[in-house]
Amino acid sequence: MTRIVIVGGAGRMGRALVAAARDFDVEVGAVIASPRSAAIGQDAGEMAGVRRLGLPITADLGAALAAADVVIDFSQPHVARDHVDQCALARVPLVLGTTGLPDGIEADFDRAAARIALLVAPNTSLGVTLLRDLVARAARALTDEFDVTIVESHHRAKKDAPSGTAIALGHAVQEARRRPVDYAVVRGGDVVGEHDVRFLGQGEEVSLAHRATDRAIFARGALRAAAWLAGQPPGRYAMTDVLGIKS
Repeated sequence: MTRIVIVGGAGRMGRALVAAARDFDVEVGAVIASPRSAAIGQDAGEMAGVRRLGLPITADLGAALAAADVVIDFSQPHVARDHVDQCALARVPLVLGTTGLPDGIEADFDRAAARIALLVAPNTSLGVTLLRDLVARAARALTDEFDVTIVESHHRAKKDAPSGTAIALGHAVQEARRRPVDYAVVRGGDVVGEHDVRFLGQGEEVSLAHRATDRAIFARGALRAAAWLAGQPPGRYAMTDVLGIKS
């Protein structure tokens, strides 16, 4: 059974991961939060709204890595570089779902990937993974006469804008052609996540979209990715690899 460490355990995604883990062939070995978090010492299961697990939330990632098969990190951008370095040093594969990452961190990813399997995913939804592939195919097939606009909507507390997912979808377009992509951002209410990619031509439009109605989809995708990544050699991976999609 794959033993996972969840980093960012006090947040929305951390709690969703703990709750969803019972449906997978994985064991939650540790749940990590910021040293300043009020969740430190609380039971991870109770925090997630499931049964008591007898697993207190801690702030000691180093100790947790000693018995980990893989890490899932949905914490904060400013600690991402440190977490990547710690996982690389301990040779523990990492699924990094944190968005709004700092500039220059790609070099850290490349160094880490020489030692561990590393999967960086701004969105771990299986549906969004498929959407990105479809967007790339559409961008290759449609001519530059089609303008591209990406509209993304999220809950009012989301800080990064446009979202990491919207940027990834934009990259999928720009890998196929050089024309710029326009972004429109909506923040409000408790919207889990919506992404619409619109190819706007003369007299016609092609739209590709994804709607998330339950945060658990991201947790399930991340857990599936972690279980898969734990058995991979060092290198850079993507959610398309988990699904076996060859673009």
